[in-house]
Amino acid sequence: MIRRLLFAALIAWPAAPALAQSQAETLADIRQELSVVFVEIQKLKRELSTTQGAGGVSSAGSVLDRVNAIEAQLQALTSRTEEMQNRIDRVVTDGTNRVGDLEFRVCEIEPGCDFGEIGDTLPIGGEAPASSGGSNNSTAAIAPVTGSEPSSGGPAMAVAEQADFDRAKEALDSGSFQSAVDLFASFTETYPGGPLTGSAHFYRGEALMEQGETAKAARAYLESFSGDPQGPLAASALLQLGSTLAELGQTSEACVTLGEVQTRFPDGDMAYEAGAKRRAIGCN
Repeated sequence: MIRRLLFAALIAWPAAPALAQSQAETLADIRQELSVVFVEIQKLKRELSTTQGAGGVSSAGSVLDRVNAIEAQLQALTSRTEEMQNRIDRVVTDGTNRVGDLEFRVCEIEPGCDFGEIGDTLPIGGEAPASSGGSNNSTAAIAPVTGSEPSSGGPAMAVAEQADFDRAKEALDSGSFQSAVDLFASFTETYPGGPLTGSAHFYRGEALMEQGETAKAARAYLESFSGDPQGPLAASALLQLGSTLAELGQTSEACVTLGEVQTRFPDGDMAYEAGAKRRAIGCN
């Protein structure tokens, strides 16, 4: 009996981590299987507690300790699985609502847009949030919409987006810095997450630097990089962010940021400039 129980306990031990690593299963599937394993653990504990004889107390006791440890691990993993499911549901719901709001905002500024044709917003990630009390098939896949995506695979550009960007860039090039700041700020509010938004934040930072607004420029460079960390101006934005932090007296933060330029973009000119700037401000 003890050998059988020990074998069952050892088989159950790696079951929970293996479930967590299975990408083919939903969290609801994992939670259900954990519940099944948990029930089996309870059965083992009952058998151990009722079959301890005078000659087998020590052996059964050690196995029972092992089962208790497995049970504690299962409870912790089940709790983490439920927390993850709830967090994913909140992110999907909140993100979907925000995208829906943006769709209506875009429709308001595009000529000829019909609110009735927008339809329901697809959930973020292409799947509906899984219900904690549903069945294993409660998460249904939703086909992505491809009609609005450009052939390059990047985000779609609104009708007037390029024209608005060019108008703001012309103001910057002509030396109308305050006008450029206002136009780029308006652009980023009108087209959040668009293909030109990262560049708009960067050039707004450039205009702010021309006006001596270093702190505001640093914020603009940060928004440029964080919004498009692989974009054409990402390295320049990160370099400018480090430089502005140095000007603001935040040397340690500047050193870290400039070091990130060298780490993320080691083969570009920006890495060389970042290294020179680090030496100039005395980074270790």
